[in-house]
Amino acid sequence: MPDTGRIPLSEVQYLTLPDPLPLDCGERLETVRVAYETWGELNADKSNAILVCHALTGDQFAGSENVVTGRPAWWPRMIGPGKPIDTDRFYVIATNVLGGCMGTTGPASIGPDGKPWGTHFPVITISDMVRAQRAFIDALGIDTLFSVMGGSMGGMQALEWAVQSPERVFTAVPIATAARHSAQNIAFYEVGRQAIMADPDWCDGHYLAEGRRPGRGLAIARMAAHITYVSESALKRKFDRGLQDRDQASFSFDADFQVESYLRYQGHSFVDRFDGNSYLYVTRAMDYFDLAGRYDGRLAEAFRGTPVRFCLFSFSSDWHYPPQASREITRALAAAGAEVSYLEIESDKGHDAFLLEEPIYEKALAGFLSASADRRGI
Repeated sequence: MPDTGRIPLSEVQYLTLPDPLPLDCGERLETVRVAYETWGELNADKSNAILVCHALTGDQFAGSENVVTGRPAWWPRMIGPGKPIDTDRFYVIATNVLGGCMGTTGPASIGPDGKPWGTHFPVITISDMVRAQRAFIDALGIDTLFSVMGGSMGGMQALEWAVQSPERVFTAVPIATAARHSAQNIAFYEVGRQAIMADPDWCDGHYLAEGRRPGRGLAIARMAAHITYVSESALKRKFDRGLQDRDQASFSFDADFQVESYLRYQGHSFVDRFDGNSYLYVTRAMDYFDLAGRYDGRLAEAFRGTPVRFCLFSFSSDWHYPPQASREITRALAAAGAEVSYLEIESDKGHDAFLLEEPIYEKALAGFLSASADRRGI
């Protein structure tokens, strides 16, 4: 094979947590390894660190190329010198979440018996992911984060940080997210999980030990989820009912429509970079997430007395986590007496708008971070 210049997963940047990690399910992981990337420089008093939390299908390569897959950074518009998350001013950290598949301990990792964990991996939650991140930040010797931010599932982690350790977070930026999953979101992710488990190569979750992968099921799961990430107007603009440029004389199960080909590409390319069991575990963690549920349905109580400064963003055409979900969080924060700002961006790009070019959003985020940094003396 030609030399691609990529490195194996075993050689990405890791930190092994110094202590076992207790989990919400009552079990604990004796050894947890966290894969991460950083950009910029930590200042002398360690006050300029920003933790960027990734979404379901993201990873730690937020601001630079994924050296394992060769895929570009997933947030290149935001992270870098002179960009909204300015690496000339901030020290930016991104970790692969607990249960992920880009190096952090998860179902594909080797378990105590010397075999991949598979479905013997314990059930995890968003709280567990943040608990692992807190231990990781401790190990870096950082007491307080200037900001925790992220979109989608990353926004859930930002909210969880603000609830779990408000004294350690100066600002939180939850983007295109929700304080809990809707029944519709749970339903979509269950379709994906069932597709993976129905794949004959899933092997009851122990496919890696068998030298197999549930690629067909995982591709379908990705296709179903991706539909929720884009808006109807975006699909119409890109594809509408456009047909593939081929002979239409006879019926075929090939992709007749351009949108079908697009979804198939999304599914097949996903299989090359993600693990089926990680998809099961991480989507279930998202389903379990319910901040208000811990406080008898009173979301404001989750934030009562918080010192954290919040800035929330939503996008008008996002039907995965619609603006109403962010408005609900904003109202709860205001009721709790928190310092909060909220901006709904007019966009026809759907949920994925937080990853794409949206100048007003980028300018607003840059302004919030700069003003907050001035306030903190960074």
